[in-house]
Parts: sequence; C-alpha cells; structure tokens
Amino acid sequence: MAQIGTPTVSPVSDERALAMIALIDDLILVIDDENAELAKGLPASRLKQVDEKARLAELFERWVAECTGGNGAIQVQNRQLRDRLLDRILQLRGAMDENLRRLRAAIEASNRRIEAVMQAIREQLAGNAPYGAAGTRTARAVSCGTSFRA
Repeated sequence: MAQIGTPTVSPVSDERALAMIALIDDLILVIDDENAELAKGLPASRLKQVDEKARLAELFERWVAECTGGNGAIQVQNRQLRDRLLDRILQLRGAMDENLRRLRAAIEASNRRIEAVMQAIREQLAGNAPYGAAGTRTARAVSCGTSFRA
C-alpha cells in the first residue's frame, strides 16, 4: 500500500524500455561522434553535434522524469530488459564523462589560443606606442619635411 503523498510508480512497459534503450543508443552515438571531433582538436564552438545532443538529452531527461515519478527509480519488470537498460545507462554515463573531459580540454585550448592572440596584440601595440607607461617618449621623434628642390 502506498503512503499518502508518495507518488506511485507503475512499471515501465517493455516497449517503453526498448524505446528508452534506443534513445540512449542514439545519444551515445552522438556523444561518441562529438568526442571523435574533439579528439581531432576541433574547437567546441564548431561542433555540429551540439544541437542534436541537447535535443536527445532533453528527451531522455523527460522520459526518466516520467518513468520514475520523481523517486529516481525506473521499474522494469522484465529482468533482461532491465539489465540492458542499466547497461546502456552506464555506457551513457561513461560517454558523458569522456565528453565532459574532452569539452573542458577544448575550452582550455581555446582559452590558450585567445590568450596567445591577445599577447601578440599587446606586444605589437607596446612596440609601436610613442609613449611609455610613465608618459615619457619611447620612440625617437621623426621629422618629415615638405620642401623639394628642383
């Protein structure tokens, strides 16, 4: 008997569990593709998988919320199907962990590239400035004349 105020969770049908497994498989494929792109050194901002990954992840979160009734447990009666679902969830977690690690590395690499460009700009500006930080002239005065002798 369920307690008052405790949401009851009905078991997930086999069809729903199979659909969740298929969704997880799709999400893993997208994440693996993204990880392969990140491994090539592409900036995170140029990845084509971002929108699809976000769409699938949102759908997955919604399904989990519906199936758990807020208690965090998905009840699947068929033991083999439950084991397959659990296995896919663990695979998804591993792919997501790798994705997070690779995304952090890509962001750090992008930050290093930005800093290198900014440093080059600062050095170029400092080399061309006629005045230093104290307001003193750093460059020799150049005289330009306009008189021509014919």
